[in-house]
Amino acid sequence: MSVNEIKIPTMADMSAAGDSPEVLFWVGCAGSFDDRYKAVTKAFVKILNMVGVSFAVLGPEESCTGDPARRAGNEFLFQMQAVSNIQVLDGYNVKKIVTACPHCFNTLKNEYPALGGNYEVIHHSTFLQQLIDEGRIRLKEGGAFKGRKITFHDSCYLGRANNVYEAPRKVIEALDAELVEMKRCRTKGLCCGAGGAQMFKEPEEGKKDVNIERTEEALATGAQTIAVGCPFCMTMMADGVKNKEKEGQVEVRDLAELIAESEGL
Repeated sequence: MSVNEIKIPTMADMSAAGDSPEVLFWVGCAGSFDDRYKAVTKAFVKILNMVGVSFAVLGPEESCTGDPARRAGNEFLFQMQAVSNIQVLDGYNVKKIVTACPHCFNTLKNEYPALGGNYEVIHHSTFLQQLIDEGRIRLKEGGAFKGRKITFHDSCYLGRANNVYEAPRKVIEALDAELVEMKRCRTKGLCCGAGGAQMFKEPEEGKKDVNIERTEEALATGAQTIAVGCPFCMTMMADGVKNKEKEGQVEVRDLAELIAESEGL
């Protein structure tokens, strides 16, 4: 199989063959259905295939974690979705989950245990950092991103909710890029404006939309790339870049896409 071919086994297939993967890749709704974020899913899968990680997805058996329902105040719907997912995960005896969505990451890691779902849950930024640290991803010095200015936008559910700040930055630094920080970053990072189910509604009236304010901070760094680790942040930051008519100069990309490009995947 060439590095650009995508091999995605499902838990059902592996179970039928009597196998069990090292890790379940929880794709998430955006990674499954959003045209832009499906590219991130493909990039991450190519990386997993390249390094030989034993993984599988749930495929049609995966449904929403219930995060948007709970943030929007529909606790009944959240618990229905969560219990249904836990039954599927436990049915396959899943122990370890990796996901590229901080909203899924937070819900699976911190909120499912109260309903009986206990798993080791890892965000893909941490997983990528581990692969780099273990030498399973070997990025060459002087690669495609050498000296390129990249700024990282902290996702609320990855950063402030789960204290994951360094892994994304270590991934960027491994690209031999120049990491430039926004004025507000890490614990003081500004939301993109999509959290708390705000992704699915128009913003309240005000002087300026939150994603425009955040995009202005990113553009002020002079970075050619705004790196993100969240599908909602990607949409909001990309919309902000379009609002500023900077699509030709500044790109918004996920960490997995940067690694995949560096590896020629």
